[in-house]
Amino acid sequence: MQIREPARALEVIHQADVVVVGAGPGGLAAALAAARCGVSVALVERFGCFGGNITTVGVEGFSWYRHEATIEAGGIGREFEDRAKAMSAGSASSQSLGTELDSEGFKLVADRLVEAAGITPMLHRAVVAPVMEGNRVTGIITESKAGREAILASVVIDASGDADIAHRAGAPVWHTAREEMLAASVMFHVAGVNKARFMEEVKANPHTYADWSGGEWTVETDGKEDEMFSPFLKRPFEQARAAGLIPADLTTIAGTWGMVHDTGEMTYMNLVHLDGCDGTDPDDLTRFEIEGRRQAMLAVAALRAYAPGCEGLRLRNFGMTIGIRDSRKIDAAYNMTSADVRGEARFDDTIGVYPEFIDGYGLLVLPTTGRYMHIPYRALLPRGVEGLLVAGRAIGGDKIAHAATRNMAACAVTGQGAGVAAAFAVKSGVGLGAVDIAAVQKELTGQGVRIA
Repeated sequence: MQIREPARALEVIHQADVVVVGAGPGGLAAALAAARCGVSVALVERFGCFGGNITTVGVEGFSWYRHEATIEAGGIGREFEDRAKAMSAGSASSQSLGTELDSEGFKLVADRLVEAAGITPMLHRAVVAPVMEGNRVTGIITESKAGREAILASVVIDASGDADIAHRAGAPVWHTAREEMLAASVMFHVAGVNKARFMEEVKANPHTYADWSGGEWTVETDGKEDEMFSPFLKRPFEQARAAGLIPADLTTIAGTWGMVHDTGEMTYMNLVHLDGCDGTDPDDLTRFEIEGRRQAMLAVAALRAYAPGCEGLRLRNFGMTIGIRDSRKIDAAYNMTSADVRGEARFDDTIGVYPEFIDGYGLLVLPTTGRYMHIPYRALLPRGVEGLLVAGRAIGGDKIAHAATRNMAACAVTGQGAGVAAAFAVKSGVGLGAVDIAAVQKELTGQGVRIA
């Protein structure tokens, strides 16, 4: 059965040079970069805070891949970490030279960054469609408590994570098959940990990245990661399954913890992995949010019973939403390949570098040897539509390229590149495919980005 909505006129509530859809690491970086180029920017977000995966999902490990030889782009992604530390919202990582971002404190960090840049914040708005003139995206339509409204722009940046605007504008996209999608996760934080006892056990019986393989998973490394320390939790859940506390067939409860604080809080519990969850299907999202919370409480019970120092453990909070790693990706002007990310690819239209860090589809490579690649601007350009750039994990690339570029710091690199390119397109009055890439690269360098 179908119903027909009557045609109606929508009020245009705002106009900007650049409108960014989604305020995760990619969208936030895009908005900041564009605004710092002197154009007007609106940042539209469906939740009540900026930060995306960091704040709404609770993924605090922004740069857990970082080691002494790691070569990175810097730029706004590094600024996120520096500002968080300055505002007491960042701590040294337990497993690397990176910074753990406090998921609650970063909400304030993002607020201050947006305010200082003069960006128009537009929270609590779900974007439901692009505004189109032929094949050109000229704005977006939102739904909110205020109803259905329009926001117009010279350039729209799709940082939705799922290529929502690109897809609805008619751009060709790739949609990973459900059975091949990277697992979704419900993140949570706990309290009541005896830090001294917990860390004593970690030091006495440390886990390594080799422990990631086993049970339901096989994780290929290039060998150098196998003996490196990982804040991995596996043994308590094996014991819980043997004792019947966790069902024997539920073998995917395992994973990493982020930080153990002197206050007894343990944050960024990445222990629940849900296969077959399509982040573009609201029925999947509903079912797996509920199932993820159920499994999280099984994990809490297992830790309370079998992890030293966790006898008084209690749930502190869940992330505001489930974490999605994989869904749609655009068919871009250039789609990155496994050979690119594993072979230190170099591109004339580079908008930033990213270390050889690959995490997904059964592969883990950590950047400990100084190897890195370029990220090309063309990977942000969707085919078939004008006036639109894509930033974040939905840029063009194959599965292994996605496993490299889906990470939050890489999303910030693509976001900053998209923001600068959008601003230059507005200022010069040219299409996004015709921007002066040398000028974009010069501006990115001035914004602190290493591009080569």
